[in-house]
Amino acid sequence: MKIGTKDFDFQNGTSYIMGILNITPDSFSDGGSHATLDAVIDHAAQMVEDGVDIFDVGGESTRPGYTLISCEEELERVLPVIEALKKRFDVPISVDTYKHQVAKTVLEQGADMINDIWGLNYPEDEDHLMASVIAASQKPVCIMHNNSQVLSSSHKGSAHLNLAADHPQYGFRNRLLDDLKSQLDIAFAAGISPENIMIDPGVGFAKDLEGNILSMAYLNDLKAFDLPILLGISRKSIIGKSLDLPVDQREEATVALNVLGRAAGARIFRVHNVLANKRALAMTDVIRQEIEG
Repeated sequence: MKIGTKDFDFQNGTSYIMGILNITPDSFSDGGSHATLDAVIDHAAQMVEDGVDIFDVGGESTRPGYTLISCEEELERVLPVIEALKKRFDVPISVDTYKHQVAKTVLEQGADMINDIWGLNYPEDEDHLMASVIAASQKPVCIMHNNSQVLSSSHKGSAHLNLAADHPQYGFRNRLLDDLKSQLDIAFAAGISPENIMIDPGVGFAKDLEGNILSMAYLNDLKAFDLPILLGISRKSIIGKSLDLPVDQREEATVALNVLGRAAGARIFRVHNVLANKRALAMTDVIRQEIEG
């Protein structure tokens, strides 16, 4: 897959790091930490030194209970950052947005891909304009599993997959795969090439705690789509609720989950701490390359 000027090889044994650059006052982990453009660029420079492969710029927090902002305000936050990053670094830029108006503008202004937490299925985008915008740009998109209903282990799933649909956990697996298939159908209908798509199980979105844990447990099954898998699990509530840890004490568990994710087939890892995850995944890649021959 080509993202910006860089070629990403998702067939061989390399992990890629997507570094989180939140330009928000209310993100759950680092809200307000990068309130000025200088602070953002300093943080980005450190990420580059630590080995980041993609920047993921977010202008609106997507934490539970986040405050909605207008397209205009979101663009006011992200456009200066995109411009500054393009001038200073040779690193592809992803923009984390679910609004087709924002996506269209940032792609025209130099963003290299869209990371869509609604996976082209935002309820207010009934005409799937986000999919049309991305198809017209011919740039990559990350389609994250999301649903307007909370997906938990109690869901019975779709019988047509014939995978013990009466068992709650298999039901969850069916729903996860069915939802992603529906989201991919939107992409293909709009004309987005499979070569420009990666998928994300959506840990932390539309799932209860057990649903988030099952998303990790069934991560390997997403390989059936034959698309690169992105895992965005950094410092999320799956860790806080499982281990009773505050946000600022979740780094070791983040690394552990990403290593498990790599073993299950994930290839791109969206993180706050680039260096720790880069090193852990590089070591994981060394061993996996030996195992896989």
